[in-house]
Amino acid sequence: MNKPKVLIISMAYFPRFVGGAEVALKELTDRLSDEFEFHMVTLRYDSKLPRISREGNVLVHRIGPSLPSPSIADLRKPFFRVLKIWFQIAAYLKARSLNRTYQYNIVWGMMAHSAGVPAGLFKRFHSKVFYLLTLQEGDPPEHIERQMRIFGPLFRAAFTRADAVQTLSNFLGDWAKRMGARRVKVVPNGVDLSRFGKPIAPARRSERRQQMNAKEDEHLLITVSRLVPKNGVDIVIEAMGELPSRVRFAIAGDGPERTQLEVLARTRGVTDRVTFLGEISQKDLPDYLASADSFIRASRSEGQGISFIEAMASGLPTIGTSVGGIPDFLRDQETGFVVLPNNAGAVVSAISRIIEQPIEANRIAEGGLRLVRERYGWELISEEMREILRGGSPSASVVG
Repeated sequence: MNKPKVLIISMAYFPRFVGGAEVALKELTDRLSDEFEFHMVTLRYDSKLPRISREGNVLVHRIGPSLPSPSIADLRKPFFRVLKIWFQIAAYLKARSLNRTYQYNIVWGMMAHSAGVPAGLFKRFHSKVFYLLTLQEGDPPEHIERQMRIFGPLFRAAFTRADAVQTLSNFLGDWAKRMGARRVKVVPNGVDLSRFGKPIAPARRSERRQQMNAKEDEHLLITVSRLVPKNGVDIVIEAMGELPSRVRFAIAGDGPERTQLEVLARTRGVTDRVTFLGEISQKDLPDYLASADSFIRASRSEGQGISFIEAMASGLPTIGTSVGGIPDFLRDQETGFVVLPNNAGAVVSAISRIIEQPIEANRIAEGGLRLVRERYGWELISEEMREILRGGSPSASVVG
């Protein structure tokens, strides 16, 4: 029997501009290809990328005009802003064209603001195709709704036409219901437990700490964040000015806010203690986390925050705010340290407590690690997603 064919619509995918949503798609398609055949429509972005290629278990079809080797900061420029609007209709037209050849059983929209409009349109004109919408958004829903107002009722139809909506958190699940989704299931992003939390050789650890400008007797705080306002990196840099000189802060990630954050570090007199690592490959990320002493992301909004889960899997005391989907897994004094958003003083207090009370910090970190092992392994999560996708298999009923 032929495998059910799944067409994923996603605004980005490997090998460029990879974030939590793209990692999740790769982890899931790697594990579910025994039962499903995966195709994808995505933006090309980079003119050096082929129009069609196989990335892991996904046949990727790239569309749209592109530039040679654009940076992540380039994505905020007018060219790409217009391209993202164009994608909403062009992705539907490409999906319709591909369907004539492949006859898809399932269309899977990755994030409502990126792929909900084209996936919902596809469902509108291919009613027998099972439509799954995944919500991975990190920005506040109100902000997304304002952004998508240009598409009028087509955006709300992204929710109402879906046969199933999978969300990363209860927070996003509530948004889906407010938007009229009929069937909502919370299935979070996970972590590869075979990679995160593995022991690191002392020489390797020393090398990574040197790259992050931290000596062995210094406390190395790390974040893994796109450099955008919602991730609150500025709050942590503000806090660094009030912390002892032995505290170092490494920032893994890049984005349009980098220049402003570098200026802020100079203004606060902490340039020598704040290291901008730029983009870190998924392959190397476990080493960097294993070489740090604690993790922080002072988020202003968050759909889930896979970086927290990866840090907890690495056994790090983890600091986050009580916004969006973070409360699903970060419970103060049980699995991590919860601070108020936009509050540098609260960040100072949490980091100071981790440094001054190492036994208590380790106890809390162990609680976070237990939770991740029990709930957030990709093997468990892929089986939950398998059941949802089976709702779109031939002769199957819609998931409840």
